[in-house]
Amino acid sequence: MSLLAVMAVMTLFAIGLLAIAPSVQQEIQREKEVEAIRRGEEVAEAIRQYVNYYRGTRLPNSIDDLLEGLPQGTTKRQILRTSAAIDPLSADGKWRLIKADPKDLGPFAKRVQEYNGGTLPSNPGPIFDRYAVVIMNAVNDPNASPVDDDEDFEVVTDNTPFIGVASQSRADSVIAYYGIENHAKWIFTPLFRGGSRQNIPQVQNPQSRPGSPANTIIIQQ
Repeated sequence: MSLLAVMAVMTLFAIGLLAIAPSVQQEIQREKEVEAIRRGEEVAEAIRQYVNYYRGTRLPNSIDDLLEGLPQGTTKRQILRTSAAIDPLSADGKWRLIKADPKDLGPFAKRVQEYNGGTLPSNPGPIFDRYAVVIMNAVNDPNASPVDDDEDFEVVTDNTPFIGVASQSRADSVIAYYGIENHAKWIFTPLFRGGSRQNIPQVQNPQSRPGSPANTIIIQQ
């Protein structure tokens, strides 16, 4: 009888674990996504500093350019932490580099515009306007082909001038970034962010009530 009782308890315990497993897995995924967004925002801020330092004459060509920092006297000023250079959602940990062209940034710009009530936020300075204007003119051109962020994308992780990064993961997300619920469509760039680096988007659980404090995460830098 004791053995049967123990087996019954263990069976109930196993059933309980199976019941909570999906929620535990979802919470783990959520934490990874929050960390990915936090690191992506750090990369976007590093890009901003890099482009401002060179007065828009050059873009970083690899994540290593950001990790090396910027000249400051006889030393270098760090602008990106080593941990932020790793994408926790990609299998190899490498960020996908996003070039400053309408094909790469157009779909994201349209989503930001929709998220912001139809108005695209300004850029963090006039240096960045040269990139944003070209992108938005192409996106808003009535004669141009409609932007499509469902197209397959090229994975480039090095040796290309870039103004943003994204994950290589193509999975749907647990939380939403600018209302976007897919890892590959989250682009972290200093463009379309307003004049202040504090203009960080709210990240929400897409299954929650919009604006609910319990389900809204503010990504701090």
